[in-house]
Amino acid sequence: MSVYTLGVSAYYHDSAAALVRDGVVVAAAQQERFSRIRHDHGFPGDAIAYCLDHAGISLDELNAVVYYEDPELKYDRVLSSFAGAGPRGLRPFASVLPEWWAWKRDVLARVDAELLALGRGTAPRATASQHHRSHAASAFFPSPYENAAVLTVDGVGEWQTTTIWHGRGTSLELVNSLSYPHSVGMLYSAFTYYCGFKVDSGEYKLMGLAPYGEPKYADLIRRELVHLRPDGSFTLNMRYFAFHQGSRMVGRAFEKLFGAPVRDPESELEQRHCDLAASVQAVTEEIVLGLARAAVELTGERRLVMAGGVALNCVANGVLTRSGIVDEVWIQPAAGDAGCALGAALDHSVAVHGRPHLAAGGDGMSGALLGPGFSDEEVERFLTAGGYVFHTYTEDKLYDEVASHLADGAVVGWFQGRMEFGPRALGARSIIGDPRDRDMQKRMNLKIKFRESFRPFAPAVLAEDAQDYFGLTGDSPYMLVVAEVADRIKSEAALRAGGPGRGLGSINEARSELPAITHVDLSARVQTLTERDNAPFTRLLRAFKAATGCPVLVNTSFNVRGEPIVRTPEDAYRCFMRTGMDVLVLGSHVLHKDDQPPFAEAGDWRDEIPLD
Repeated sequence: MSVYTLGVSAYYHDSAAALVRDGVVVAAAQQERFSRIRHDHGFPGDAIAYCLDHAGISLDELNAVVYYEDPELKYDRVLSSFAGAGPRGLRPFASVLPEWWAWKRDVLARVDAELLALGRGTAPRATASQHHRSHAASAFFPSPYENAAVLTVDGVGEWQTTTIWHGRGTSLELVNSLSYPHSVGMLYSAFTYYCGFKVDSGEYKLMGLAPYGEPKYADLIRRELVHLRPDGSFTLNMRYFAFHQGSRMVGRAFEKLFGAPVRDPESELEQRHCDLAASVQAVTEEIVLGLARAAVELTGERRLVMAGGVALNCVANGVLTRSGIVDEVWIQPAAGDAGCALGAALDHSVAVHGRPHLAAGGDGMSGALLGPGFSDEEVERFLTAGGYVFHTYTEDKLYDEVASHLADGAVVGWFQGRMEFGPRALGARSIIGDPRDRDMQKRMNLKIKFRESFRPFAPAVLAEDAQDYFGLTGDSPYMLVVAEVADRIKSEAALRAGGPGRGLGSINEARSELPAITHVDLSARVQTLTERDNAPFTRLLRAFKAATGCPVLVNTSFNVRGEPIVRTPEDAYRCFMRTGMDVLVLGSHVLHKDDQPPFAEAGDWRDEIPLD
């Protein structure tokens, strides 16, 4: 008889649920995909219902429910943090204290009550894991390694901000840690805030902005903000920060140090913001390398697995893979707090049932395709009921048809199979285009994604062709490693000494034969594709290669700025009609924008979606 464990992450940001059966991950999803609220922090009732429905079980059939962190330890940290802030912490403390007294200290009882309210039976009483143990379990247990060093790096859990573990078989041993307020995640978020982006949302924008600048402030950061030690540890100079006081990320001393106030969101970016981004990115990479060295020294392992929000910094990941510090790196695709739901469930289940995926080879994430899927019949019923015009193709003709549209310059909404778990679109809920098109990046940013023009797009490439186009040291199935584009496809200007310009004024310069996916520093955040990872998307890439000779496609998430990635055919159709996409593919069904009936909404959808 199968034994099921439910993991739950909730009440901070990126709430999620994950279901594990006998040590095997069977379903996982973020609540935001159901509620349509970006980074939804509420109870993930819809995600839990999906997990149960996918497995065909009720709450009565669960063996355990595991919450992703320890509320008592977290309360201790919150209380201590505000106490240490003195009078300046009084107002923000007064605003959050009632909630902690009312229910957050006893959040497990809240989880129990919410589960019961679902009306799906009676679950076992929830138990608590710890935040960084959940991260570590999400990284190690589904990894393809029998043994590995484990590194988790984020803003903060209960007290820990960075942990190193030794993963062996079914065990995880904590070997070292750093505690709040000393946090590379908080350091990076401080610069996110200072440059006018949203904390816990805009860090990837800061990473994308960094290549437009030079690390002019890196020495200042090392001298004034963070003290780096030879053993990989570090401390922050809290004189410059304000996050421990609860209202702002940085203090007046920080603004004085860098000679300007915090940038107003949506105001014009200046070159200094690019230089600030480049500077904190350089220091972050140095910290990550130091921590990786420490992990190797403390565990004796040459394989490293990673999780935590900082593990989503794919530029730092790329530097690490090329550093020679470790032989192999595997990163949890849902490295943020959503992945903690998965880790909490795995930690409980693996202790009893082991890690069955190791016998089959590869990792245990099923290509991260762990969310809801829709059959062709379900899609057809939706399209027919709406009166939408579509054409249906057999599988052998579908890929050639879509590849032909892509080769002709069409931007395609691609909706296939089960939805991805984690922040990256990996070819199940993607917007795709021809990377050879010089106007593709500008068109996608301004007419489809409605986002800042400086932001790059990622390439998806057939794994067997990746080395011909990118300087990868291994596969990158989860789009979590940045690599330089190969010399053979660089432009003449890019190959000359000094290369092309990298400032904000040079965004639209072509730097390679694939200008739509080549960032200003000649890099790309690469996704490598195999049939095992994602068969439909891989077959489309093969068809595009057959039609054009190019085994690469632009791949970005199927959403607009500020909106969660689409989950349902209805979500996909709505996004398709709101934007400049030309073609929508829902399973075997293909829709052309010009064929559709008039699309009208009561209000302006842009007013309904807060900017990220």
